[in-house]
Amino acid sequence: MSQPPRRLAVGISGATGAQYAIRLLALARAQGVETHLVVSPTGVLNIRHELGLGRRDVHALADHVYSPRDVGATLASGGFATMGMVVVPCSMRTLAAVAHGLSDNLITRAADVTLKERRRLVLMVRETPFNLAHLRNMTAVTEMGGVIFPPLPAFYMRPASLDEMIDHTVIRVLDLFDIHAPGPRWEGMDSPNGQVERAFNTI
Repeated sequence: MSQPPRRLAVGISGATGAQYAIRLLALARAQGVETHLVVSPTGVLNIRHELGLGRRDVHALADHVYSPRDVGATLASGGFATMGMVVVPCSMRTLAAVAHGLSDNLITRAADVTLKERRRLVLMVRETPFNLAHLRNMTAVTEMGGVIFPPLPAFYMRPASLDEMIDHTVIRVLDLFDIHAPGPRWEGMDSPNGQVERAFNTI
């Protein structure tokens, strides 16, 4: 059997965490993965606010870019084979649309296609605290086979910078698609990356 194309659909919606998307696109490209990008209008606004980057700066990081209004694009069809899709960051509005099958733009349509074709869908949801609607929508997506992946920092890796924290999270997300970017991974407390000082108190 032939290997599936190394294509990854990437959606950027209007939630905080634009740096995760930028880094994911860069690492995917470094691993030879063809990226297909859709950025929502609020995603563009958030990228500009958080990173000072324009639409073209982000588009340059992807191999193919689509308008969120282009529901006739290749990503809207299950016949266009991909490794799956990641929405990074994923707003609560986008989560709700995916959970209820509202294919009202290309991000949510591509996510719906990913689920119906039984491919990997990862939603890097950004909100806190969660209300009951958020939790129920995350449950619904999980029941449909999607993966809810809030980008939480891993302090056990002893990151020395914000960039290291972001890289660790993005690398873990790419691992879910069998895209193995180089970087630190947990190897146990006795490994060089996991050595900790342990104090034992007698009670």
